[in-house]
Amino acid sequence: MSETDAEEGGRIYEPTDEHSFPDDRLNDVLELLDGDDEVQAYLGAQNVNPVTRKRYNDHGTKHISIVRHRALCLYDLLKRGGVEFNGAADHEGLDEADESVIVALAATLHDIGHVVHRDDHPYYSIPLAADLLDRLLGEFYDVEARVRMKGEVLHAILCHHTEEQPLTLEAGVVRVADALDMEHGRSRIPYEQGGRGINTVSSQAIEAVTLQPGDDHPVLVEIEMNNAAGVYQVDNLLKAKLRDSGLEEHVRIVAVNGGDDDGQIVERIEL
Repeated sequence: MSETDAEEGGRIYEPTDEHSFPDDRLNDVLELLDGDDEVQAYLGAQNVNPVTRKRYNDHGTKHISIVRHRALCLYDLLKRGGVEFNGAADHEGLDEADESVIVALAATLHDIGHVVHRDDHPYYSIPLAADLLDRLLGEFYDVEARVRMKGEVLHAILCHHTEEQPLTLEAGVVRVADALDMEHGRSRIPYEQGGRGINTVSSQAIEAVTLQPGDDHPVLVEIEMNNAAGVYQVDNLLKAKLRDSGLEEHVRIVAVNGGDDDGQIVERIEL
């Protein structure tokens, strides 16, 4: 895997290579993505519409780094918990090593449609990502496997949006990981620019997000809040992403309000 992504206030589970990543295919793909000038240009340019023009939370290079890392953490924990993925398995000619590649590619490219518009950006991401995937996948796959992988990656990109239901667990992982980028530092820029939308304000209340193995679920997500405003992030955004993701039975989410204000409205939420 690539180097650990440093996060502002976040604590994350560190996946290892010994179980979930059968060979070096994922590492090779990550190296290609991180060194590709066109991919990196998109990741930088895609932040203009959401942040500069709409004062929304960061959706640029740092967002992608966090989402991709957390998606691979989720994947690793689910695999260790015995969860079987179906995105690659449903295709003849693809194997287990392709599961994490699908997750990594979709997590990296899911938001590039922002260069067109923030609104309906998943649908703009599809043609842009399709062009990139033709070139990127050609480094590792023959024509038939490339077509199958391209379809799975595009499916996961489209389904990170709550209006589209994931049909694979790889897509579900990307969908949920996208919502786990929520620490307060991540909304600092729009907040300082005067943005006071509910998403920005509520994310200011999230102190840290932790992914770890659970006692009765493969994945335990713990969210530390400093006041009740963080409920919106957990109950409205994360819950909506988890719903119909295919991961509902495998992921337990616990949010705790550690604020010292008297008469707390919310002390603990569990999904």
